[in-house]
Amino acid sequence: MALPKIEDVRNLNDEDLSTEILNVKRELFRLRLEKATRQLKSPHLFKHKKHRLAQLLTVERERQLKKTMNDER
Repeated sequence: MALPKIEDVRNLNDEDLSTEILNVKRELFRLRLEKATRQLKSPHLFKHKKHRLAQLLTVERERQLKKTMNDER
């Protein structure tokens, strides 16, 4: 399974981006819970979800910076 591409994230609007961040954080929590109770069947999903979260947060921060730079002008 290949890691998700950041271009997919950049195509999301701001509302979808926030929703996706929340969903990935919930999924990571669920995976940690499964790991703690020894029910985790796919440990590779940690890497994929963390990678996806990093992409989402990066794009969110890029948009925040772009907005503040435009507001200063």
